[in-house]
Amino acid sequence: MRLYLSSYRIGDRAGSLLALLGGCKRAAIIENALDIFSPQAREVYRAEAYDPATELASLGIAASPLDLRHYFGRPGALRAELSRFDFVWVTGGNAFVLRRAMKQSGFDDVILDMLGHDEIVYGGFSAGAVVAAPSLVGLHLMDDPDSVPLGYDAETVWDGLGLIDHAIVPHYRSPHPESPAAERAVRHLCGKGLRYRALRDGEVIVWTEERRQHAGPELRIA
Repeated sequence: MRLYLSSYRIGDRAGSLLALLGGCKRAAIIENALDIFSPQAREVYRAEAYDPATELASLGIAASPLDLRHYFGRPGALRAELSRFDFVWVTGGNAFVLRRAMKQSGFDDVILDMLGHDEIVYGGFSAGAVVAAPSLVGLHLMDDPDSVPLGYDAETVWDGLGLIDHAIVPHYRSPHPESPAAERAVRHLCGKGLRYRALRDGEVIVWTEERRQHAGPELRIA
């Protein structure tokens, strides 16, 4: 299992990402965490704030969009599409919206199977990293769990993908608008005695079957 989990964008470990990919550079970009916004607002965001395809291209990675909404109720088709890629890059936004999209499309089961057979690398930042945890408990202090875009199931999915064994709190003590909310999430997780890692922007967790690396100070509660 190869994971690249960042607080914000690619972060400071681009070389580690390229090492995980091992020369294979076909990426699918999943931006469903942004489905709370209109298509027009997303285009403005992409033009003025962050374009994931441009960032990946700067690393020599050819990227194509993959909208999970096109695969709601069609996990077999999603599996076939993902098999064309070496890497899936899941962007930030609302983690609860993203998790709904993953469940409705069957992405959660498909990615577990593909990672288990070492067929793909999973990468994500902010919401894309958060959903790798066993649970989204605590992250309701950063993202609204009741945001339900058109075509989405209303039920909140609290379970994460379970790719790692602890929660991730992004944007911790960073120059990011969600930094105060990250502080509240950390206090909540501490109060519950739950295990977590708080990442500052730039920090990345690189996770493989054999080892784990964490760039930056680690916060863990047993």
